[in-house]
Amino acid sequence: MLTLKQSRRLQSVFIGTLAWAIAALIFFPIFWMVLTSLKTELDAFATPPQFIFTPTLENYLHINERSDYFSFAWNSVLISFSATLLCMLIAVPAAYSMAFFETKRTKATLLWMLSTKMLPPVGVLVPIYLLAKQFGLLDSRIALIIIYTLINLPIVVWMVYTYFKDIPVEILEAARLDGATTWQEIARVLLPIARGGLASTMLLSLILCWNEAFWSLNLTSSAAAPLTALVASYSSPEGLFWAKLSAVSTLACAPILIFGWISQKQLVRGLSFGAVK
Repeated sequence: MLTLKQSRRLQSVFIGTLAWAIAALIFFPIFWMVLTSLKTELDAFATPPQFIFTPTLENYLHINERSDYFSFAWNSVLISFSATLLCMLIAVPAAYSMAFFETKRTKATLLWMLSTKMLPPVGVLVPIYLLAKQFGLLDSRIALIIIYTLINLPIVVWMVYTYFKDIPVEILEAARLDGATTWQEIARVLLPIARGGLASTMLLSLILCWNEAFWSLNLTSSAAAPLTALVASYSSPEGLFWAKLSAVSTLACAPILIFGWISQKQLVRGLSFGAVK
């Protein structure tokens, strides 16, 4: 018969082992992608898969010779960060009004905004393409910034709204008694309190913008093409070159993965915001 202390220790070991197993399962595709990028094409197609091989950097050298990686990376950085910033500038005032000046139509409005995410992007491709062509925005960063902002805005507004709803309204009432204006309430009261939640929201928006491929492939060709377009360019009628595709995918994922690891403290803090009163 196990004692209470032994039972808790066994439970802790089980939960820890399960967590590591799930983490390994999630991380394995990334590990395999990096591993394949260091193989030759022959080794990449080997059956059964080879875990022991002679590493090579020829795939990365090929990418460097074939295309300007830093040009694609700069487009991804500029478009993703600009769209995220613009999205937050719109979402914060919108969420503020919905959270602290709620009406009987607020929930319906939020649900309607979220329902737009259910629309298949291909369903609006033709009108958006024609509008971009009409205004001379094809293959431009501005077009992608606007599109990325609009497609991520419903999720960002929802997240910021939930963070604001966890803030006691009495804090804002105290600020109003001290003579704070609306913008002072947002800038000096709400943003400092909800900075963890806002940071996690910005990180999620940044990841969604960085990984967006549909619109980048259909609205750009070369000048404004981000890393998702570079990855897609390695799919050819002759077939997939797995080693080179893995190498370019590694280069495309590495910046956002590193940024996510650096920002994980803010992400966890933001996701747990309001969980403990």
